Amino acid sequence: MNKLLIIVIDGCSPEYISKETTPNLYRIAKDGFCKGVKAAIPSVTNVNHATILSGRFPSEHGVVGNYYYNKDTGEQGFIESPDFIKADTILNIMHQKGASTALLTVKGKVLEVFGKGVDFRISMQDPNDIFARYLEMPPPPPVGSLEANGWILEACYKLLKKNNPDVVYCTTNDYMMHNYAPDTEEAIQQMKEIDSWIGKIYDLDHTREIYITADHGMSKKTHLINLQNIMDSKGYQVVCHPPIKDRYIENHIYQEGGVLFLYFKKEQDEKTEEILSFLEEAPYVDMVCSKEEAAKKFNLPIDLIGDYVVLAAEDYAFGEIEGEELVTENVRTHGSLYERAIPLIAVNAKEVPEKYRYSRDIVKIILED
Repeated sequence: MNKLLIIVIDGCSPEYISKETTPNLYRIAKDGFCKGVKAAIPSVTNVNHATILSGRFPSEHGVVGNYYYNKDTGEQGFIESPDFIKADTILNIMHQKGASTALLTVKGKVLEVFGKGVDFRISMQDPNDIFARYLEMPPPPPVGSLEANGWILEACYKLLKKNNPDVVYCTTNDYMMHNYAPDTEEAIQQMKEIDSWIGKIYDLDHTREIYITADHGMSKKTHLINLQNIMDSKGYQVVCHPPIKDRYIENHIYQEGGVLFLYFKKEQDEKTEEILSFLEEAPYVDMVCSKEEAAKKFNLPIDLIGDYVVLAAEDYAFGEIEGEELVTENVRTHGSLYERAIPLIAVNAKEVPEKYRYSRDIVKIILED
């Protein structure tokens, strides 16, 4: 088996990549390939790390968000433990076969959820002091900072140089993408730094099997909608559950995202047709699907996505704002169909580019080999 490295640039829409800003990514693509692929829906972090790491869609791995809701008990909370993922990750599979494995992440929750079967583990949010000293790393910057991604990629470079594990998964944080559009100076400088470290990592071993992708894209939103307040004001007995919700409020100040799971409080709500008609006509709704339709269309587990799934229109996101609507110029987020397009740059890949349509195909193909 070739040495394997998967780098996930959190929130990296294709627009952040250019010959001028990311020349090393272009260099790697020239040696391999670059193409667009699709993320899983909802286009949020936990869902897509689970998808990439397992090589399976949510219908099989069972992770449908960053946040869960139990309709029967009313319990809700953050997804921050391995109990939520029902499929094995490539890290654990290869670990059981005797391979050395590593997981490096800015966000601590990624290690908490996906850290089973990992030999070398580092979370920038809560670093192991001994391991950080072993890698000769400086003290970590804040998670919500422009310095975070360079820190974790430097750690990845140093780990590969010192120990060269067989299977490495390294992921950044999307703080920059949430706050800066691709054409801003901050974004350009951040992508140059990311690109520089990836170039150094590639040059350690040109025979390594490398995949560089994103968990989801990122889009500007001009309208935030509090659908829960709207439902309540109309007397509709519906719980609007935001699967994007997480602890990183520097990324999601309003917990805003492009998807909601709707749980009807009554099994047979006489207002169901009225509610659905209202949503279908709302300018902020791109699509509303029954759980059966959504499960089939997006490969989702039918028992974990509410009664209906609502996806936001292109310029809209659902958020926990005061009132019903907020017009804004300062929000960039994800979760909807409009953040599904992501890049895939690969070198020494197992298959030809045409075989890769979704981010899950990276590991799916490796495990089938």
